[in-house]
Amino acid sequence: MYTDQRMAEAGKETRFAEFGPYKADLRTGELRKHGIRLRLQEQPFQVLAMLLLNRGELVTREQLQKRLWPGDTFVDFDHGLNTAINKLREVLSDSSATPKYIETLPRRGYRFLASVEFHNGSSGEAISKPLADAPSSPEPLTDLPAAPRPVARALFLLLQAMYLVFYVVTLMRHDRIAEAVNTLFRGGGVEVTVVALVSSVVGIAIRLFFFSGVALDSQRVGEIFLRVFPFVLFLDELLAMSPLLIWRELGAGIALAAVAALVWAPFAQRTLIRMAYSATAKANQ
Repeated sequence: MYTDQRMAEAGKETRFAEFGPYKADLRTGELRKHGIRLRLQEQPFQVLAMLLLNRGELVTREQLQKRLWPGDTFVDFDHGLNTAINKLREVLSDSSATPKYIETLPRRGYRFLASVEFHNGSSGEAISKPLADAPSSPEPLTDLPAAPRPVARALFLLLQAMYLVFYVVTLMRHDRIAEAVNTLFRGGGVEVTVVALVSSVVGIAIRLFFFSGVALDSQRVGEIFLRVFPFVLFLDELLAMSPLLIWRELGAGIALAAVAALVWAPFAQRTLIRMAYSATAKANQ
């Protein structure tokens, strides 16, 4: 565990500590989430800095008292520390019951749970890499266009809403699928209708999951989407053929244009997710 001297040395060697969507500047005492500065007083930030530099280890209440409230300072230590921890958890959207970042060890102290990556602020190279248990994105960020995260998330949500509308319409008008397929291909209408109904039910569940995950800005939604993308791609490409069933109502040109747009849509979703939830994208916000 760090002594005060070693913590001072670590503070000189490192400047930025990154964990999840957060980035702490250990020199200026600033905490940011996705590039947006959060309001955090000095004492809660000092508690956070001490926990970060001792990631995974117990930081006792006595150590925190010695560092934040020296012996010659008269203060209600228990009340002050509890207030600092509560404020810190509020800013980090953390919970003492189900902690993601700060774990309480009753009557002993606290421990920081998430993986932490330190940068020195000059070369930008990591001084300490995340531990092996840290979740990593299955795809690296490469040559993605720069865009604000809210824009990428909003566009992704619009695409999910579009798919939900398509699936609901398919369920409402499923009786016309068999007729259209039999007219075009002289058979196979029942089989295509069954596939359309099953894919619509599954698709609605998937879209609602990702819509709520992105709307609530869940930290792992990007990783989950990239992991299941092959299955999502399969469902989306099945749906992409649906405009051909109503080509007489739409016209051949519009039907083909709609097919082309729907074939492209799943890849657009993947790009938007990588823009919004890549670890590198977060660091650049």
